[in-house]
Amino acid sequence: MLKINMMKHYLKWALPLLMALPCIVQAQRFTLSGFITDKASGERLKGVSISLPNKNLGTTSNNFGFFSITLPVDSLDLLVSFAGYQPYESRFYLVQNMELAVALEPIPKEQQAVVVKAVRRTAIQNRTQMSSIDLPIETIKSLPRFLGEADVMKAVQLLPGVQSGNEGQSGIYVRGGGPDQNLILLDGVPVYNVSHMFGFFSVFNADAVKSVELIKGGFPARYGGRLSSVLDIQMKEGNKNELHGEGGVGFIASRLTLEGPFKKGKESSFMISGRRTYADLVFRPIIKAEEGIDLGYFFYDLNAKVNLKLSKKDHLYISGYLGRDKFFEREKDPDYSFSNSLFWGNITGVARWNHLFTNKIFGNLTAHISKYDFEVKSEETSTSGGTSELFRLRYFSGIRDLSVKYDLDIIPNPNHYIKIGTGVVSHYYKPGAIQLKETGNGIGSDIDTLFKDRFIRSVETDTYIEDDIRITPRLKTNIGLHFTTFTVDGKTFTSLQPRLAARYLLNPNLSVKASYAKMNQYIHLLTNSGLGLPTDLWVPVTQRVPPQLSHQVAAGLAYNLNEKYEFSIEGYFKKMRNVIEYAEGANYIDPTSNWENKVEVGNAESYGAEFFIQRKKGRLTGMLGYTLSWTNRQFENINFGRTFPYRYDRRHDIKIAVVYQLSKKIEVSADWVYGTGQAISLPTEKYIDANGNEVLTYKERNGFRMPANHRMDISISFNKQKKKWSRSWVISVYNVYNRFNPFYIYLGEKNTPPFDPVFKQVSLFPIIPNISYQFKF
Repeated sequence: MLKINMMKHYLKWALPLLMALPCIVQAQRFTLSGFITDKASGERLKGVSISLPNKNLGTTSNNFGFFSITLPVDSLDLLVSFAGYQPYESRFYLVQNMELAVALEPIPKEQQAVVVKAVRRTAIQNRTQMSSIDLPIETIKSLPRFLGEADVMKAVQLLPGVQSGNEGQSGIYVRGGGPDQNLILLDGVPVYNVSHMFGFFSVFNADAVKSVELIKGGFPARYGGRLSSVLDIQMKEGNKNELHGEGGVGFIASRLTLEGPFKKGKESSFMISGRRTYADLVFRPIIKAEEGIDLGYFFYDLNAKVNLKLSKKDHLYISGYLGRDKFFEREKDPDYSFSNSLFWGNITGVARWNHLFTNKIFGNLTAHISKYDFEVKSEETSTSGGTSELFRLRYFSGIRDLSVKYDLDIIPNPNHYIKIGTGVVSHYYKPGAIQLKETGNGIGSDIDTLFKDRFIRSVETDTYIEDDIRITPRLKTNIGLHFTTFTVDGKTFTSLQPRLAARYLLNPNLSVKASYAKMNQYIHLLTNSGLGLPTDLWVPVTQRVPPQLSHQVAAGLAYNLNEKYEFSIEGYFKKMRNVIEYAEGANYIDPTSNWENKVEVGNAESYGAEFFIQRKKGRLTGMLGYTLSWTNRQFENINFGRTFPYRYDRRHDIKIAVVYQLSKKIEVSADWVYGTGQAISLPTEKYIDANGNEVLTYKERNGFRMPANHRMDISISFNKQKKKWSRSWVISVYNVYNRFNPFYIYLGEKNTPPFDPVFKQVSLFPIIPNISYQFKF
């Protein structure tokens, strides 16, 4: 009887607990986390889509391939997908924390349904981020090449909202901004001058690049320091499984990239890549034989990266870049000699340490050094009657950065993805200096002196927090704050910059998006031309020249049709304050005047609409972009204080790019671009003053337009694939229909009497065929 009473008592209390047990278990939450890698190379993949279709939830891998998602106990259908890779699917029951290592298998190129893959990291309608496009490196290499060189910057120019500079130039002007307003990052390190060959090629060797992302607006809080865009370029990590190489020989340059493991199976690897022109080696002997002058030009790039796995939770990356351009001219006789040279280049070095604190917290410590400098030298010596004369001129400038920063990714649950970080940068500016030496000049005294703008040191800090929040299944927002300080000459500038982006799903394939971003910039670029010349000077803000500031709002629609077509349309308005330009008549290399006295500070605004469509699947793939925009600037002492169009204001801008896979062995690509002519200033009157000097009168700043700029490029690749290697012959034609686009316009005279004044156009590039050879092993 006692036992029966005890059993009744036990069931009275235990039965409700047993009945509630399923609910208690269901309430428990566990975390699924891990890294996504490329199965062939072992490299970690960023931006991979990790989705749970039966839960209508998902996330993406971060820059180092890490993901984390926390869920209640349940059965899960997992889908991992990324453009150019076979999808990974798995079904399991989540009853404890799980670590998952997913190695995605690349689809052979000849079998890929996606050839032109300028695609977002997940379906366009699902992302909170707007005004952002990824350009996979395969896309860049498939497009027609200028003189045989695949160029990251020229591929970016094909995107809506991005204007190119002069014909053939690799610079970018985004949503009305100038070249200094683009934050261009190589493995997280700012690169200040991205041009080779006076702007006709960029410094980024496509063989060494893993990914390219452009952000034009709606900037997440983790980015700062520029007003108009972020171009985030990541270098390859190196193949962890076996030694591989690729390279090519073209008309302008040759290149070679090697990557592989230090020891197979140890998950540590290296990558080294080099590129060099050889125009100086080919043409220098010819010029010297015919003209008697030693004349040459070359550029080179060297990229290297080391990827070390320290432990299960720790990873170390060390990478660097070295690039130089050099032009030289020399002549030497027994009694006379002269030499001129111009060289410039970048050096960057970065170390990044990843640490996985928990399955929900990922940390990244970054330290970097970068240096950009240029130098012009001219020397002349002569000997006569036993007397020697020497004249030497040296002009140099540069900027150097040292920084350290720490970033954390915190993923508490599928409804929040928090990023937080802080950093400090030490800047050292050398805005410009002229060193002059003259001996034996016949005036009784030698000269040896230095004229320079003062060299400046500054310290910049930034702190940010952002959260990608899933409010409802249809509504997601990204809310953040970015706070910066900049200390120079004993004065500290501060800026608090709110950021907001939102996405609302109207249906599973259509979303509406909106964003607001305040951006601040503590650096200016003094430029007197659109050529991207190395003589452009980087200078900091001062008490007279304040920081640049922008407010940008944007809104648009994103639509996905059958996973085959993606459409987006966006409208934007951007207001900019404290932009600068050289004052009227300023001499930018005048050593007797400080640069602050040569510039005017004013305001600018840009607004417009962008339309983008891409076909992602099939043998014929491609993209079409159209931009309608207005960009104006205003300065108190320029153009009589009236508003005038920015030089790169272009009302209409159209870009089309297509790739067609004829067969496994033959691929054809083409692009066509059209842009309204640049705004320029031209004289309206010419007269001779009382002293006999010719005087030109200008009535309006940028009051005239060059003719429209348009051209077509085509390319055909013949590919041969073997088990261990592949090779391709690429035939390309730049400017197929021989359009003479304007490079600049000047006032000249007619060739026949009465030699009346007439404007003349200079064009650089006619139709240019090219053949190059590519290989992989």
